[in-house]
Amino acid sequence: MKRVSLQTKILGLIIMLILFVTISLAGIISYIESEETSKNIGEKALHVATAVSFMPSVKNAFKLENPAEVIQPIAERIRKKVGAEFIVIGNSNSIRYAHPDDYKLGKRMVGGDNGKALVHGQYYTSRAVGSLGPSLRGKAPIFNDQGKIIGIVSVGYMVEDIRSIVFDKLVKIISISLLVLVIGVIGGILLARNIRKDTHGLEPHEIASLYRDRNAILQSIKEGIIAIDKAGYISMMNPSARKILGLSDDDSFRKIEEVIPNTKMYNVLKSKEQKRDEEMFIGDREIIVNRTPIFENNEVVGVVASFRDKTEVNEMLNALSEVRRYSEDLRAHTHEYTNKLYVLSGLLQLGHYNEAIELIQTESAVHLQQNNVVFQQIKDKAVQAILLGKISKASEKKIDFQIDSNSSLEHIPRRIDISKLITILGNLIDNAFEAVAESEYKKQVIFFATDIGKDIIFDISDNGCGVKEEHLDYIFDTGFSTKEKFDRGYGLGSVKEIVDELNGVIEVHNQQNGGAVFSVFIPKEQMGE
Repeated sequence: MKRVSLQTKILGLIIMLILFVTISLAGIISYIESEETSKNIGEKALHVATAVSFMPSVKNAFKLENPAEVIQPIAERIRKKVGAEFIVIGNSNSIRYAHPDDYKLGKRMVGGDNGKALVHGQYYTSRAVGSLGPSLRGKAPIFNDQGKIIGIVSVGYMVEDIRSIVFDKLVKIISISLLVLVIGVIGGILLARNIRKDTHGLEPHEIASLYRDRNAILQSIKEGIIAIDKAGYISMMNPSARKILGLSDDDSFRKIEEVIPNTKMYNVLKSKEQKRDEEMFIGDREIIVNRTPIFENNEVVGVVASFRDKTEVNEMLNALSEVRRYSEDLRAHTHEYTNKLYVLSGLLQLGHYNEAIELIQTESAVHLQQNNVVFQQIKDKAVQAILLGKISKASEKKIDFQIDSNSSLEHIPRRIDISKLITILGNLIDNAFEAVAESEYKKQVIFFATDIGKDIIFDISDNGCGVKEEHLDYIFDTGFSTKEKFDRGYGLGSVKEIVDELNGVIEVHNQQNGGAVFSVFIPKEQMGE
């Protein structure tokens, strides 16, 4: 179906409105003018008739033997002066003494509307069909000096002539209406062009489509977006911005500095220059902000700022770092087993079959036990992959990495994606490896997992030196580290943030025989489900 343009709609509406108003007004004015014209002409006819009825020459003519000889010239002269269609003068029996047509003199007046004047002596107007056709008449009785009714004066204007007068006025009204219509069309075109200019040439359905798409895009974008106008009022804010900044719907359409006190969006309004990837603190959050000016006709009319929580960026970097570690662990695992294959090949070539068999059985027993737990009792593929990578890394570092035989784990809920698992388990297991790396005794790390009950539980324990009591309250703070090295102290902080995001709990305590135990509790179901 073809859509009608906005300009066509506006023009159509204006034309229809003007036509409706014009026709309505023309009808009303025509009626009023018809009534007014009829009234004025009727009053004029009555005044003329009354004046003629009081003329002495007309009254005296009634005494003559042939009144028509005197009355006819007087009536015709007056008729031409006042523009009446006829002036008819008759006696008390309605016999004509004056008429525009001479041959009708001496004949009886027609129309049947003389009774009020001849019988009751009244002055009035009436509509009747006379010898000349339908007419509007003014009637006046003629009295003699004794007050007796001796005749009647009838002054008339033809109804057709009255209609012509009304029609002439109506033509003028229609002409003015057409002029108004033309002005309205021109105004409609200018209005439509102005609206199209304001909407950048877009039709209403296109604007509606853009509005729907804009809302959908703003809802789906994970980054926070805030836009302000040139006066500094917030004109748009998406849900991600409200979530990141902890704002509500009531904060919309307020001054930006009332919502975000240390914003630099006014600087962009003044400088008209884009600012990219600036780090700043809003409340207790560190975010990365991009600010872009909004131009219209080469003038800055606002600023839009997009920002993301740096914590998420750090989580992504940690996940990528863990993936890279797994890749390195797998390469080390491949290298280690290549060496073992070379040793096995050498033993076989030298004929030391018993030693070769013992090596095979030892390796097989270790991997059979580990693989049985990993593949039979832990069924989540992501956790399996993480553990296999850590087993290889532990083998390379000569660490006894054990997976508790009591472990059992079904598939992890989708909301706990692999990047979150990598950050949680990867950091905790690596920290345990570091804790036992310098131990003079057997280096041992034990992993336990279960999903019995409402929580998923991970336990990572080691036999290292444990965590100092004075550090227990700060160990999960971002940037805190017991290692005196640059760029440390982010792993456990990231783990804590992700566990909190999943509405979980992480705990740490020291074992009596040395070493530390990190326990993670994550609800299977999200809060509110």
